[in-house]
Amino acid sequence: MKKFSTLALVVSAALLTGCNDTDYVQPTEVKIATYNLSFDRNTFEALVAEMQISPAKQEQLVTTYLDGTIADADKQIAEKVIQIRNVAAVIQKNRPNVLMMAEYNNDGTGEDKAALVGFQDNYLSIAQSIDGAGGEANLEPITFPHFESYSTNTGLASGLDLDNDGKIEGPGDAWGFGMYHGQYAFALMSQYEIDTENTRTFQTFKWKDLEDAQIPTITICDGSQTIPDGMSCGDEWYTDEEWEQVRLSSKNHVDAPIIIPTENGEEVVHLLMSHPTPPVFDTGKNKAQNAAEVKFWNQYIQGKEFFYDDAGLNGGLADNAKFVIMGDQNLDPVAGDGFSDVMQTLHDDPLVNQKVMNGELYPTSYGASEHAVDKSLNHPKPNRISSTFGLGVDYAIPSANMNIVDSGVYWSASYEEGRKLFNDTRIGQYGDGKSVSSDHRMVWIKTQF
Repeated sequence: MKKFSTLALVVSAALLTGCNDTDYVQPTEVKIATYNLSFDRNTFEALVAEMQISPAKQEQLVTTYLDGTIADADKQIAEKVIQIRNVAAVIQKNRPNVLMMAEYNNDGTGEDKAALVGFQDNYLSIAQSIDGAGGEANLEPITFPHFESYSTNTGLASGLDLDNDGKIEGPGDAWGFGMYHGQYAFALMSQYEIDTENTRTFQTFKWKDLEDAQIPTITICDGSQTIPDGMSCGDEWYTDEEWEQVRLSSKNHVDAPIIIPTENGEEVVHLLMSHPTPPVFDTGKNKAQNAAEVKFWNQYIQGKEFFYDDAGLNGGLADNAKFVIMGDQNLDPVAGDGFSDVMQTLHDDPLVNQKVMNGELYPTSYGASEHAVDKSLNHPKPNRISSTFGLGVDYAIPSANMNIVDSGVYWSASYEEGRKLFNDTRIGQYGDGKSVSSDHRMVWIKTQF
């Protein structure tokens, strides 16, 4: 039987309704991705320095590392270069038009973009290898003419004893956990204009002002976590004075509109970016804060009026606005230590695209399924995992009014091209995770306008 292409069927349908083939307009396809790069470094300056290493110097470091002739003093920087190059290869292979990058440290304010410029000039603009470190440069360079880095609460001193250790110092007393201001920040790279004039940030939004917010209490009392001196199970974590001041965002919540030109005019999509705290590492405060940071977007897309941004503007997202909730949310809807029901509630919200969040277009990969078997993980939906630690925590959640045609998690299985971008026994101690590229995987959606 003779086969017809999808395009031919579309054109034929148009002709049957009295149109001619010149009326057919090829839709604009846009690929939007989120990727926790695991580019955390001890200082922002260290990341800048790595991004400014010339391609020729990179090649020397990689070659000598792999053949065993590298000086001991250069091994660590060589491994960092390999990690960055492999991450750049993942980006070049997948070719997103828009990319949110978590764990991309900055100067705290996001004003110094030297690390982003270096990443573009010395890595993304240079052909990388689908075969990993030392492989033939067989991928096409990619360019993002628009990029932004955003202010962050991580490492920003609060002047309060937020971790209840009796001292006002260190990462636990910052508004968001961090050894220095700018650690664990996030950035955006785009091939479309970022509407900076209408970008909203919520760095100073108070936790207490979220709908139904309550002071977190000590709830993990099984001995796995240390309860601070003088406190007991069930105690409120913050004093009343602290609760009046505590910021919700461990990093920031950012609403950045991008402007996409199409045959039918400009389309605006609001990128709703955040990276909530992990719901672990303490006696319950982090678990509560993680849930609240996720609830923020669920209430924001509903247009709640109580929101206020850093510029003093009030209100949530406008009705019928197109959006994508993006980032490492550190929360799986069906597994893990966090309040999974909070994430499932967001998945179920009729304002988000149900084909993507509960249907046939939920992002998956064969690599995730294989990893679950290899590590004997018992995740109920293993093909949805997006991290080496066995949870699906990375998201690109589109609005219901967006026409999503494809999605995925980029995680090559052992029998697929690109495996060495994830597992390479030549690199680091274990040959996977952050030593090779990242302990997270890129999650993407493709939309048509």
